[in-house]
Amino acid sequence: MLKRDWWKLLSGALLLYAIIVGFFVDIPDTMIQETMRNLFYHVGMWFGMMAMLLTGFIFSLRYLQKFDEDEDLVAVEAVNVGLMFGFLGLFTGMIWANFTWGSPWVKDPKLNGAAVGMFIYLAYMILRGSIDDVHKRAKVGAVYNIFAFFLWIVFVMVLPRLAGDSIHPGKDSPPVLPMHLEPSMRIVFYPAMVGWILLGFWIMNIRVRIRKAQKNIEY
Repeated sequence: MLKRDWWKLLSGALLLYAIIVGFFVDIPDTMIQETMRNLFYHVGMWFGMMAMLLTGFIFSLRYLQKFDEDEDLVAVEAVNVGLMFGFLGLFTGMIWANFTWGSPWVKDPKLNGAAVGMFIYLAYMILRGSIDDVHKRAKVGAVYNIFAFFLWIVFVMVLPRLAGDSIHPGKDSPPVLPMHLEPSMRIVFYPAMVGWILLGFWIMNIRVRIRKAQKNIEY
């Protein structure tokens, strides 16, 4: 049991470490001051989301190769968990923005791109819910999910860089890039990122097992 679930224990330990140490670690003197501690949580949730969306993309490709329902099940649950992390990331980001910029939402290409990306994946869930046939739903959903992932990359990573200046950290603000963080922050940042990603896979695994159990009961 321990050998099989070691990564779950690691996820819990890393996140507990990030929560506790993240509140006490020394923060560099920057314009965003103590709010920079949110980096361990807000950014971590987005790392978890990206890992889940990438997993959904991979399993959608695998479904179109083998047409195995289990592959589609993993893909959709990965997107479900990714959306959960995405909304948590938006929520924590809005709290951070309110303290930093004086408003929970400002006109910024990165923020708007993230919002559009979330709507693209919400449309994926709506599309799946509108198709009754199981096999058709899986095929159409897999194709859409593949395109959704590429659109997500475009709206979140490509277009904001082409749109010009952004007040959101990450493009022109080296202090928030991992390699430029103070050593005291890096010892929290990296474990936190791994912890959030592992938590995403943990939740996805639970949801997949629940869905499989429900299918067995129905049959």
